[in-house]
Amino acid sequence: MASRSRSSRARRALLAALVTASVALPVSGAARPAAVPAPVPARLAPLDTAEPPVLEARYAAARHEIRAARDMAARHGDRRRAAALTAMAAPGRVFLMFDGRDGGRGVEVFGDLSRADRIAVLVPGSGVDLDHYGRLRRGAEALLGELGPGTAVVAWLGYRTPTLLGPSSLTAARADEAAPGLRAFVRDVRRVRPAARVSLLCHSYGSVVCARAASGLDVADIVLYGSPGTGADDSDALGTRATVWAGRGGDDWIGRVPHMVLPLPFGAVGFGTDPVSPEFGAEVFDAGDAGHSDYLRPGSVALRGIAAIVAGTAGARHA
Repeated sequence: MASRSRSSRARRALLAALVTASVALPVSGAARPAAVPAPVPARLAPLDTAEPPVLEARYAAARHEIRAARDMAARHGDRRRAAALTAMAAPGRVFLMFDGRDGGRGVEVFGDLSRADRIAVLVPGSGVDLDHYGRLRRGAEALLGELGPGTAVVAWLGYRTPTLLGPSSLTAARADEAAPGLRAFVRDVRRVRPAARVSLLCHSYGSVVCARAASGLDVADIVLYGSPGTGADDSDALGTRATVWAGRGGDDWIGRVPHMVLPLPFGAVGFGTDPVSPEFGAEVFDAGDAGHSDYLRPGSVALRGIAAIVAGTAGARHA
């Protein structure tokens, strides 16, 4: 009887979250940067080498796309977007791809990809776009600083992220759209740096994206942090040979989200088993007192734990 009561409360909580998100959508949607026009980027061939001249040509092509998007944003009268894109095109910043349309997509590299023995791919969650890119960049810089030479960190904003308060953050639809692109990118990375240790670092809704892409990916680790769930019952269901890690900070509100799947006429809502629970079967790392947006905060317990996983020095332990 008690378990049935808890299940009923969780269902009511999940429905309440859906209603709240639906009401919030007009407000959050109005602020989305998708309305800022940007040019259609040129098609890029897959990377086949990490030789510096090849990478430099790719970086130059992406910088050209950023500048073209900046000029269009300026003509549109969006000074904020134009300023952000000016910063992205600055010397010293390097992108493997860029697309300024519909909120924006980009893949920025921190460190020397041509020499990296360890490569961390950051997959962000809801609400990350060109106008909210700073926290993803700061996290990548902090991780690179923690790991030091021999590492490249890649900020993979390669998909149309859900709105933070919208219904799209409660279903796997955006993750299903994103998964093929993430798989293709990891294949490129493995092709150009076959001996490198590659880790996927999946924050919040990004953990749903990683779960959808996981099967068959040639990576050493899949790290789920601040995760609402993955849509899978357990780590075995991800179909990966990678070590699956999970962590949640003591101040992260995501721990109060009901961990269940609620079937509805338009599709399933929610992402099921809590990744830090024993039932999921992941290796659990200490995330300290991290809040939802500061797992990669410099000097934090969570950052040190994630860096140790990327470096291959973390001691595994089950939940």
